[in-house]
Order: sequence, then C-alpha cells, then structure tokens
Amino acid sequence: MKQIPLALAPDTARSFETFVAGANAMALEHLRALHASSAPVYLWGPSGSGKTHLLQALAQRVQQQGGLVGWFSATDPAPWAIDEARALIVFDGCDAFDADQQQAAFALFVDATARGIPIASAGRLPPVDLPLRDDLRTRLGWGHVLAIQPLSEAETRAALRREADRRGLFLSDDVMDYLLTRFARDLKHLMALLDRLDDYALVAKRAITVPLLKQMLAEGEA
Repeated sequence: MKQIPLALAPDTARSFETFVAGANAMALEHLRALHASSAPVYLWGPSGSGKTHLLQALAQRVQQQGGLVGWFSATDPAPWAIDEARALIVFDGCDAFDADQQQAAFALFVDATARGIPIASAGRLPPVDLPLRDDLRTRLGWGHVLAIQPLSEAETRAALRREADRRGLFLSDDVMDYLLTRFARDLKHLMALLDRLDDYALVAKRAITVPLLKQMLAEGEA
C-alpha cells in the first residue's frame, strides 16, 4: 500500500489536463467533479485504456489540496491499514486481488463509506464479472460504473506527439508510424517505450530515428 503523497508526486504527466479523453470525456468530467459526498466510482476497460492515469490524476488533485490518499493495488500485500485521516481511497487493478487483498479491500470500503471518504476503483472487467467475493464485487458496483474506451489510432498518435513535445523530443512521422504499426495501441506501454527511447537517444547522443529505435529494440532482446 502506498500513502500518497509518495509515488505520484513527481509524475506531473498523470493529471486531468494531460489525459487524452477521446470517447471518455464523461468519465473525465465525472472524476473532476468528485467530492467528499460523492458515491463510489468504478472504472473498467482493457489494459492501457487510461484507468490508472485517471486514478492518479484524481489522487494528485486530492494531494494538491492537502489530502491524504490511500492507494491499494494487487502489488501491495495485505493487510491494509485503516486510517481515518485519508481523504480518498483508491483500489487499482481490482480484478487481480487475492483473497487477503479482497478481505482488506472490503474492510476499507466499509470503513470509508461509514466515514464519508470517497472511493475510486478500477479493473479490467465490469463489477458483475469480477472474480471477487460477492460482498466486495457488489460494493464496487454500488456507485457510478464507467467504461473507459481505448484511444483510436489518431488519438494515440496525438497523445504520443504531445508527450514527445513535453519532453522536447522530435518524433518524425516515420518513427510514429513504426511505433503504431508494430506495437499494440496500448498507450501505457507506448509511453513506456517512448521513455526508454528518450533515455537511449540521450546516452547515444543521437536523434530519434527508426534505425535508432530498431537498435534499441535489438539490444533489448539480446
């Protein structure tokens, strides 16, 4: 479990302002308007569709307002402590919670709702299909359930271009086409690939080109 602020503070890219909404404008506006008396919200969609970005943007906003966020995911071993000082509870990757994490999440959910602490959660499946214990699955589906749609190719291209511009990088059309035709249109992994490419080009002291990208990938497979 991560108490926020910790991991999210340096990641200025994960904000509401940098989220490319595409077909998810309603979900974006709903989270922007979330407040202490709001019903729980659950986001679902495939990996890379932007669920964690939205949760981190929400956590960042609460943190900037001086609130403490409890962030819980499948990588955080249970038990998870209850803390009445929190201003937001986040459950990410709910579909991967093991039995102990499900028990911990249920206890936190009950405590948070009793105290009026807002809850935001996400998983790859809608609540009704989550492989979780019935009481937790039911509670995750109590409030607003929002489907998060993956970006189109044009939207993904725009998101990569904007992130490259933020970093001061030039991505030619050839590099962009290579990325989008040879890798899944999963923005999370494409951004991670861009991060690797940025570091690799800096060390090599070369401009980002398709040959440089191919060289980086070949070295990674060696």
